[in-house]
Amino acid sequence: MKQIQRALISTYDKTELVTLAKTLVKHGVEILSTGGTANTLRESGIEIREVSDYTGFPEMLDGRVKTLHPKIHGGILAIRDNPDHVTQASNHGLEFIDLVVSNLYPFEATIAKEGVELAEAIENIDIGGPSMIRAAAKNYRDVAILTDPKQYPGIIKELNANDGCLSEDSRFELAKAAFAHTAHYDVAISRYLANLDAPDSDFPELLDLQYESTQSLRYGENPHQRAAFYRTHASPEPCAAWANQLSGQPLSFNNILDLEAAIEIVKDFSEPACVIIKHNNPCGLATADNLEVAFNDALDCDRTSAFGSVIGLNQEVSLKVANTIREAANAGVKVDAIIAPSYTPKALRALSRVKRRPILETGELRLDASVKQIRNVIGGVLVQDRDLHEITPDDLKVVTKRQPTEEDIQSLLFAWKACKHVKSNCILLAQGSKTVGIGAGQMSRVDSCIIAARKAGDRAKTAVLASDAYFPFPDGVEIAGEAGVRAIIQPGGSVGDGPVIETADRYGMAMIFTGIRHFRH
Repeated sequence: MKQIQRALISTYDKTELVTLAKTLVKHGVEILSTGGTANTLRESGIEIREVSDYTGFPEMLDGRVKTLHPKIHGGILAIRDNPDHVTQASNHGLEFIDLVVSNLYPFEATIAKEGVELAEAIENIDIGGPSMIRAAAKNYRDVAILTDPKQYPGIIKELNANDGCLSEDSRFELAKAAFAHTAHYDVAISRYLANLDAPDSDFPELLDLQYESTQSLRYGENPHQRAAFYRTHASPEPCAAWANQLSGQPLSFNNILDLEAAIEIVKDFSEPACVIIKHNNPCGLATADNLEVAFNDALDCDRTSAFGSVIGLNQEVSLKVANTIREAANAGVKVDAIIAPSYTPKALRALSRVKRRPILETGELRLDASVKQIRNVIGGVLVQDRDLHEITPDDLKVVTKRQPTEEDIQSLLFAWKACKHVKSNCILLAQGSKTVGIGAGQMSRVDSCIIAARKAGDRAKTAVLASDAYFPFPDGVEIAGEAGVRAIIQPGGSVGDGPVIETADRYGMAMIFTGIRHFRH
């Protein structure tokens, strides 16, 4: 344990600072302070000692130089049980500083403002603060460092419990947080300055990624794998990672993956939409005039696979929708988790009756095209634009003798948007705006056709088919024709397009080329 006898307080964010300072005073701690922080403390009746009085050197250069002085950094960095350090401190009039409370100029908030100029951003780069923070963190065996008001309550509690002392374990944890704090700050500055040279580039030469630990997970994809969940410093848009969990047990690794898949799929539709996710693939997806119909249509696609599924909805969940989900559960459909923008109070109460089931709300959904998709490989990451490409009827090229009807085109456009969310190779069968058969993630496209047709059964007759990539051979189209599919949408562009089109003509199917591929690995 170390007694806190002298503290240096210099902060931008003054949240709960007075409460902390009063606790320090109660334990006889002398407080050194600067500028606006000193004024705030004085106004609250807290006696402080100006840093300039201690160093004998005034603040200068419009406040750029306040704490950059040997008497400050010597007082922080001196090792208390090193006789040479103690002697040098005495010879030069250095007084030991046992606690530093500092947080930094709001650089990220500054550069987030519309139209911010470089000069303003530069002026909000803190120099003295990071130096003090790093010095205190380096000397954690003798000095405590506080960088976040969220840390104050725990430290106040420990000081009160130990007569003004802090343990080495606490000081070490604070030091780790301090280095993370300055690292994040430096990354923000580096990223901003690097991007100035290439303002139109979405892929900077240096990619700095930082994620904050959110929770430890019970295990990863399998019980023998350890796992944890990290997320970005701020929410890029409404998403599963930043959703508010309203009830249920803590999320698992697989829950998080499936919840993300669910909300990202329904986010893609403006009409009321429901998706049912199993093992990161949709086993049913539908849009309708209301969520109740969309849910039932999605469920009817593949009730067997829906056991143990995650449900995603893109509008507020009403009691009627909640009861529709509960009726399905009572009929044997096990729902592991639900995610939606919001829930009415009655709907939430109804769904929360299953105590273990996680229920998450994201807030009103929106898509930000600037948000990139990142996938990791061992030793690296892949960064790409999200697959948000939209096609319209004007983009379609009919390549068969049979022309699709207007009803066909609308269903094909729904199937095309839906298939991009299924693992490749994907074959998806739809009637209207609901899926009736999905073949996902097969190594062979023809196998995906077989699976989709088998799952659809008689519903394949007069269904439309979407393929995320071209048909290299006619065999998949043969299976679709035998099943009764009436129209196909696919990218086209294969050297085998000729025989594929001839096969579609032989079965009297319409076939449309989009010129766009939708691989999802």
